Amino acid sequence: MAETDIRIAPSMLSADFLHLEKDVRMVNECADIFHLDVMDGTFVPNISYGFPVVEAIARQAKKPLDVHMMIVHPEKYAVKFVGAGASMVSFHLEAVENDRKADDILSEIRLAGARAGLVINPDIPVERLYPHLENADYFLIMSVFAGFGGQKFIPETFAKIRNLKEYMEKQGIVRPIEVDGGVSKENVHALCEAGAEIFVAGSAIFKSECPGDYIAQMRQFAVD
Repeated sequence: MAETDIRIAPSMLSADFLHLEKDVRMVNECADIFHLDVMDGTFVPNISYGFPVVEAIARQAKKPLDVHMMIVHPEKYAVKFVGAGASMVSFHLEAVENDRKADDILSEIRLAGARAGLVINPDIPVERLYPHLENADYFLIMSVFAGFGGQKFIPETFAKIRNLKEYMEKQGIVRPIEVDGGVSKENVHALCEAGAEIFVAGSAIFKSECPGDYIAQMRQFAVD
């Protein structure tokens, strides 16, 4: 995979909210995507932020906003996040009643003008995504359980990414695979080899001495 195919998406949940504008500038200059985790305290046992923060970042962002909804009833809010400035919106497959409902939400996101993504937690078989290959624009594989930053990477993620990539290739379908949770410069190369293209990293980037340099290293390590 060429370095130009690699997209680094800093997770803004790990940013310094007292100096958020500074971190937004860093992402604009050094990364490819803003990753925004929206948590409701019900689907996951944590609460993050909502529309005001997304809208504020969107006003300053020069890169796409990727909203990852960790919420119940994603159908109520998906299109609203597009209106708030998101150009990518994803939700958890396990947050909806059935596959038909998932496809309906994916269609609503697309009709609103954004790319629609589907997410699975580590305990959900990757095969659950297969019925949605044509209706989703990208797939997000969680390599930790959604809801908290700073967790350790779950190694079984590599096989999930490989299996999804291979299945899509057999079907003649091309969709980017995003990975989120415990992603760092230490494992980004193996994740890239498995088939991932979009790498979400929070703690690894924002807790580093120089986030911009760390992103550059991730980009280099992914393909070297």
